[in-house]
Amino acid sequence: MRVTMIGTGYVGLVSGACFADFGHTVTCVDKDDAKIARLQKGEIPIFEPGLDELVKDNVEQGRLFFTTDPRQAIRDADAVFIAVGTPSRRGDGHADLSYVYAAAEEIAGLMNGYTVVVTKSTVPVGTGDEVEAIIKKARADAEFAVVSNPEFLREGAAINDFKRPDRVVVGTDDERAREVMRQLYRPLSLNETPMLFTSRRTSELTKYAGNAFLAMKITFIN
Repeated sequence: MRVTMIGTGYVGLVSGACFADFGHTVTCVDKDDAKIARLQKGEIPIFEPGLDELVKDNVEQGRLFFTTDPRQAIRDADAVFIAVGTPSRRGDGHADLSYVYAAAEEIAGLMNGYTVVVTKSTVPVGTGDEVEAIIKKARADAEFAVVSNPEFLREGAAINDFKRPDRVVVGTDDERAREVMRQLYRPLSLNETPMLFTSRRTSELTKYAGNAFLAMKITFIN
């Protein structure tokens, strides 16, 4: 399948490289010219054990690409992942979703045919509804589904966490989108990884519940 990853931060880069290693054709898109230039030269802007070799191997195999131009990548994609930052806003601490919404608008203007738009970023409950509304407003005729697929990656063990997860959570009620997600994660069936299909809001809440549980464990450990 053809996958486009919007954002080449920690989540986007690791996820893109792992999907490419699953055999999919992946294009990672970022507006940072310097970062993309480094990636095209094989330089990894973050430290994650094994990521440099994973990127190198999949670039050489013609499955992983990096670009600052999203046009062709989004038009050709079966699934477009939004993996941009959602930093806390100053003052109220709420998640800044401006990058997510900007990505949604960009995808709306470029997608061609049925496209699954997947939020990989950590977002508040209900963000998928807003992303769907943005795309519908920009492209009333568009065929698409918005899916929540939160990440549960630990720094230092992210590749293993992606390839051997405890579970894969997918939030959607669209059967076509479910089948696309099944195909994307099909290699994990060899490890009998549970794939949990929920509503979109339940999936978004699951990520926050997981984060809260980990924070509580660390607090008690300390």
